[in-house]
Amino acid sequence: MSELKLYPLKFEPIYQYRIWGGRRLADLLSKPLPPNDPIGEAWILSDRDDHPSKVINGSLKGKTITGLLEVAGEQIYGRELLAHFKRFPLLLKFLDAQKVLSVQVHPSEDKKQYIPPGESAKTEAWVVLQKGDEGRIYAGLKPGTTEHTLRQSLAKHTVGDDLASFKPEIGESVFIKAGTVHTLQDLVVFEIQQNSDVTYRLYDWDRVDEKTGKPRDLQVEEAIACIDFNQVNIGPVKPVVEKDGSVLREKIFDSDKFILWRLTAESTFKVGKATVPRILVGIAGEGNVVYDNEQYNLNKGDVMLLPAIVGECEFSPKGKAVILEIGLPYVKN
Repeated sequence: MSELKLYPLKFEPIYQYRIWGGRRLADLLSKPLPPNDPIGEAWILSDRDDHPSKVINGSLKGKTITGLLEVAGEQIYGRELLAHFKRFPLLLKFLDAQKVLSVQVHPSEDKKQYIPPGESAKTEAWVVLQKGDEGRIYAGLKPGTTEHTLRQSLAKHTVGDDLASFKPEIGESVFIKAGTVHTLQDLVVFEIQQNSDVTYRLYDWDRVDEKTGKPRDLQVEEAIACIDFNQVNIGPVKPVVEKDGSVLREKIFDSDKFILWRLTAESTFKVGKATVPRILVGIAGEGNVVYDNEQYNLNKGDVMLLPAIVGECEFSPKGKAVILEIGLPYVKN
């Protein structure tokens, strides 16, 4: 089979109705929001059977990430990573938590009985982009919380009192290890996570879904079984600053699940890495990725996959720009 001619690939966001969502993603993404409904999530890179991301630029426009991986997996992943993944290992989103999310937990690798076939554990992380007056992140339990005291709080509808929380600043980030109880409210965040859709709701603040007139389902027993009670008082991550010439390079997350840098600059700098894939997400400003003498625009809210075969490129900002660069698991440099 002849190789596809790959290039920096941009994808169309996939909007998701959520009862806790709002309309603030319209300020971040160029694609119009669906009318009327609260939109809580924009899936900006998704290799999910129900919601695969579609390319919106170049000769491969309309192709899905799923389809491209089937025919050009080595070109996208590179030889080093090809054998590791059956599907793209990350799911990237923007969230508009206008109202508080449910109190929830995701299973870790050692809770295999709570991970459905075809799914994985789910560690995730957030970068705060906008905040309202009530903006707050709940991450981990308060010290001393046990299964017994948590069940008592469930019975009394006071679960919120058991959650550790903080009011984040714009630009702050938090790492939510699988098994950590968490939620957030009145924030717009970028979310990076393992490619899993397994969420167990512990508590939903006794609210009713206006569309159904009913409370949403809870999975209390599954949630409690998946909680790591040692995950307490989770606070913001302190970035590691890596000054790189004229670009401010901050390594925010460095884990075996994903690696994420924030790059801020007004002059041209390098992005991507030879022989491995990287993902770029526009956070502020805009610029062009230059590859093979072609320019590929990256605006605020855009996501761009640099396949392994594309390798290192130049990013040329138009004024000051802030982008996120993401590395896949098993690639630390």
